[in-house]
Amino acid sequence: MIPINAPQIGEEEITAVIEVLRSGVLTHSLGEGPMVKKFEDAFAKFVEAKYAFAVNNGTAALHMAILAVGIEPGDEVIIPSFTFVATAEAVVLAGGRPVFVDIDPATYNISPCEIEKAITPKTKAIVAVDLYGTPADLKHIREIAEKYGLKVIEDAAQAHGAVYRGKPVGYYADVTCWSFYASKNMTTGEGGMVTTNDPDIAEKLKLIRSHGEKEKYLSVMLGHNYRMSELQAAIGYVQLTKLPSFLFKRRVNAEKLTERLHEVNQLQLPLEAEDCRNSWYLYTIRVKNANRDKRDLLLHNLKLRGIGAEVYYATPIHWMPYYRRFGEFHLPETERASAQVLSLPVHPGVNLEQVNYIADTLIEILNQLKL
Repeated sequence: MIPINAPQIGEEEITAVIEVLRSGVLTHSLGEGPMVKKFEDAFAKFVEAKYAFAVNNGTAALHMAILAVGIEPGDEVIIPSFTFVATAEAVVLAGGRPVFVDIDPATYNISPCEIEKAITPKTKAIVAVDLYGTPADLKHIREIAEKYGLKVIEDAAQAHGAVYRGKPVGYYADVTCWSFYASKNMTTGEGGMVTTNDPDIAEKLKLIRSHGEKEKYLSVMLGHNYRMSELQAAIGYVQLTKLPSFLFKRRVNAEKLTERLHEVNQLQLPLEAEDCRNSWYLYTIRVKNANRDKRDLLLHNLKLRGIGAEVYYATPIHWMPYYRRFGEFHLPETERASAQVLSLPVHPGVNLEQVNYIADTLIEILNQLKL
């Protein structure tokens, strides 16, 4: 089976972990161990941010960001429904109400036009997700936010190395969240990062990460235990040095798939805007005229042939049982996409022979099924 994603771990990461174990410094009470700081500094430089805070997972990063921009019970936060549930979960954990809006059918990212329609006096923030590693339209989202006095949080969990209008994703947001889960473009096993250029937000993030403590055993606000361990940071630092080569291989694989599939009329291929560079976390195709059953049949046949294709995301958040309590939302583009998309493997472990096999097999199955 060619998996949809696979962590690329080498001897360098193993050596780095052993060095931390031998040092005896495995963590730090305020989350500021030497390896964590080294990783934070390097990551901040990579994404051109003034401040970076390493945390134990991407969901923690989102929750910290929501709290740091001041979301309180009753506040509304505008988010896409076509994303992983953690985006909404973080809002609810802070006591906020997620307001789901529709997507741009070409990029699958939140639609700026739909954002403005959803703003009310209770709206306090917008969360934009760089889905599949495709940058969200932050320039227009930023303009809307400034018009209405809102904060912008960017969920870049899938977009390490992506570029928007000449800058790393996250540059135009008030605060940006990253994930280092095992499937991501770079990994620490579990882990995350929060970045910002705002010193006030940075101060809150620092406190929230470790029990609201300004110094050991002195809490000045409500916080959590979201620290990253020295072991995770050691892996992350090495992975960051390898990230450019990982991204290059993903791009090579994605461009080869596009070359092979661009004349397949049944498919909508991923979009990369002229002024952007995708991170190619996932290569997501759309079966234009398929319903959910036909898409799932295609997925099943791909798996039978050893291709670990997956659907991200078959159930939009606003359809999930828990999240129905926040209201009824009519999101036709989201619902249509959830029935038609599927993602193909392009991670650095996929070689050219496998890319050609994926393309040949996909075309063959499409023709057999007459989709």
